[in-house]
Amino acid sequence: MAADDPNEARDEIRGKAQGTAPVPLSVLDLVTVGAGRTATDALRTGVELSRLAETRGFHRYWVAEHHSMPGVASSSPAVILAHLAAHTDRIRLGSGGVMLPNHAPLVIAEQFGTLEAMAPGRIDLGLGRAPGTDGATAGALRRTDRPHEGADDFPQQLAELTRFLDDDFPDGHRYARIHAVPGPVQATSPGGVQSPHRPPIWLLGSSGFSARLAGVLGLPFAFAHHFSAQNTLPALDLYRESFQPSEVLDAPYALIGVSALATDDEKEARRQVLAAALNMVRLRTGRPGLVPTPEEAEAYAFSSLERDFVDSWNANVIHGTADQVRTGLDDLQKRTGADELMITANAHGGDVRVRSYELIADAYGMPRG
Repeated sequence: MAADDPNEARDEIRGKAQGTAPVPLSVLDLVTVGAGRTATDALRTGVELSRLAETRGFHRYWVAEHHSMPGVASSSPAVILAHLAAHTDRIRLGSGGVMLPNHAPLVIAEQFGTLEAMAPGRIDLGLGRAPGTDGATAGALRRTDRPHEGADDFPQQLAELTRFLDDDFPDGHRYARIHAVPGPVQATSPGGVQSPHRPPIWLLGSSGFSARLAGVLGLPFAFAHHFSAQNTLPALDLYRESFQPSEVLDAPYALIGVSALATDDEKEARRQVLAAALNMVRLRTGRPGLVPTPEEAEAYAFSSLERDFVDSWNANVIHGTADQVRTGLDDLQKRTGADELMITANAHGGDVRVRSYELIADAYGMPRG
C-alpha cells in the first residue's frame, strides 16, 4: 500500500533506539502459564508488561499464535491485542505472528482492520507460514488431512490478504466485490472517511523461505533467532541480498527475536532458564505442559540426551545480571547487524518476567515515562 507520506510509512516500521541501547528494543510475549498459575494470571501479566514496555521506551509489543500448548495462552493474538490496546496508548502492538495458513485471509484482514480502528497507527501484522503447533492440531485448524499444503500456498495467501487490506482486487476478480471491513472501502462510500493507516505487514521466519520472500517484496523481516539460532546469519544475509525497494521500505529492516532473562543475581537467572528449558524438553518430546517451577526443574532427573538439549538450548538464552544481559544483547546485535531486538523472557512467574524487562531498561538507561 502506498502511503501519503513515504516517511510516515517507514516510521510505522523503523523504531528509535532509547537510552544507550544499540537499536530499538521490543517485547515478544508468549503469554506463558506457569505451574500453579492460570491463563488469567498470564494475561494480567501481559497487561502489566505492555504498560511497562510503553513507559520504558520499548518500541513494540507482539504476541505469537500457538495452539494446543498448555503453557502458552496465546492461541488468539487478535483478541489479546484488542485487550492490550485498551490498556496502552502509544506502544506499537502486533502479531509475532499470526500463522496465515491457519486462517482465511479475509478473516485476518477483518480482524486487523478492527484492531487498526481501535488503535490507529499502532498495529503491526506479522505473518508466519508454520502452524504454530503439531501436525494433528494444524489439521484440525485447517480442516484438512494435508495441512502442509497451506504452507506451500503461502505466497498466494499473502497476496490475497494484501489485496483485502488495500481493497484493490482488479475488476473481474472473483473477490472484487468483497470488502474487508473496517477498511478502505469505507472511504469510498458516500460520506465515508477512512483512517490513512493500515497495519504494515511483516514476514516472520526461522529459515530462508520467508527471508527471501520478504526481500523480494520489500517488506520488513523478523527472524526467530530465539529458537533457530543456527539459521540467523544465513537468513539475514539472504533477506538483505534479496531485498528490492518497495513503497513500504527503501532499505532492508530486520528484527530478531531474542531469548533473554535478567535477574538480580546470576544464580537466580540460571534457575529460571533451567525451568524454561525443562518446559522445552517436554514440548519437544510430545509432553507439553505448564512451565515448571525452578524447584521442579532442579529436582528433575535429566537424561544425558535431555541434558545435552538443555545445554544447547540455554547456550542461546542470554541470561544473568542486567549487565551480563546488556553485554550479551550488544554482542548479538553487532554480530547480526539486526535493526531491532525483540526480547522474549521465558520464566515460570510473571513477576520474574516483568522484573527482567525493568532491569534491561535500567541497564540501558531507557526513559521512565
